[in-house]
Amino acid sequence: MQLWVGLGNPGAKYAGNRHNIGFMAIDRIAADHGFPPFKSKFQGQVSEGRIGSERIVLLKPETFMNLSGQSVGEAMRFYKLEAGDVTVFHDELDLAPFRVRLKQGGGHAGHNGLRSIHQHIGEAYPRVRLGVGHPGHKDKVASYVLADFYKVEESGLDDLMRGISDGAPALARGDGPAFQNAIALRTTPPRNSGTAKPEVGAAPAAKPAAPEKPAETGDARSPMEKLLDKFR
Repeated sequence: MQLWVGLGNPGAKYAGNRHNIGFMAIDRIAADHGFPPFKSKFQGQVSEGRIGSERIVLLKPETFMNLSGQSVGEAMRFYKLEAGDVTVFHDELDLAPFRVRLKQGGGHAGHNGLRSIHQHIGEAYPRVRLGVGHPGHKDKVASYVLADFYKVEESGLDDLMRGISDGAPALARGDGPAFQNAIALRTTPPRNSGTAKPEVGAAPAAKPAAPEKPAETGDARSPMEKLLDKFR
């Protein structure tokens, strides 16, 4: 059994925030992989299901970000799991928007949700770091992560969520490279082969005109010359 935790803040006010990208990932996985409706449990919202052969518990703590560890610790103890069985999906300022990196253990890098989880279960748990970019100055971080994604980012966000859902079976079986590859297939534009493809519905390109044959010139030979040529 594995416990997958998405970090965020509860309530409609925060639903579209960059800080809630962990919630978004968990919701997308639940929707695409046939999980039952979420229920209130462990100071959060919980849904249990299977991805491939793995039993997965999805958790969205409702303690607000700074106290996420309370919910995670309670769920982990109930299911008798180790820290290594817990995977946390969270926003990452140090990655460009919609880039994804996996990390096993380590520090919390100032992330308040991770800091709280460290306090309750230690640091030896894997993370899915979901890039949201950086506002450029540390004084702007709080307002930046508590703001919604820009309109122009919606397409990239949707591609990321699709990729996470596509890669969930690989993540469940512990194949990190395959998980990241599934995301890359959704978020990385295909390379230009150099050959332009015709637009759908466009008229076929006109074929180049055949070169004109040189105009035939009149035969300037005399009747006698023509007759002699026949017997040569």
